[in-house]
Amino acid sequence: MNKQDVLNEFKEAKALLEGHFLLSSGLHSEMYLQCARVLMNPVRASRLCRALADKISITIERKIDIVISPAMGGVIVGYEMARQLGVDAIFTERVDGEFALRRGFEIPEGANVLMAEDIVTTGLSSRECIKTITEYGGNVVAASCLIDRSDGKVDIGVPLVSLMGLEIASYNEENLPDHLKDREAIKPGSRELSK
Repeated sequence: MNKQDVLNEFKEAKALLEGHFLLSSGLHSEMYLQCARVLMNPVRASRLCRALADKISITIERKIDIVISPAMGGVIVGYEMARQLGVDAIFTERVDGEFALRRGFEIPEGANVLMAEDIVTTGLSSRECIKTITEYGGNVVAASCLIDRSDGKVDIGVPLVSLMGLEIASYNEENLPDHLKDREAIKPGSRELSK
């Protein structure tokens, strides 16, 4: 699956949005990729995650024992990645602002973990999830995402395999371009803004 194929999947799902968006990182952007829309169709989710799983199989040499994703955005893609790789999937969720395992989830000591996200922008939630996995005894061998909005520039501390890199400009409040200053920002993501 090439970059245009992935973009077409997002366009067909009406998941490639243009406007003025306030991202969970606190940054502003003119483009938003709504993974919840692209993943709402199981056939499309399977197709995208199969392509990503194939890329991981080629890129990551270590055996993956379990897939762990951060809630909320990573849950569906994490589940589908695990299904494609033939392993279990669990997720972290925020408790008092910090990621934790709940629902009786456990990580076998020393298990090789693939941390799966939907989209990576600054890498903040990825790094937080990786830290939590390590604290619970997991060994994060790689991370994955459907879209890397930094196009390979973000460092999350482990290899990051993306289905597609796409450099999308994002701005601090103080550096908004003139054409965005007078447009109301929409907050489409699930996570509260970073402080």
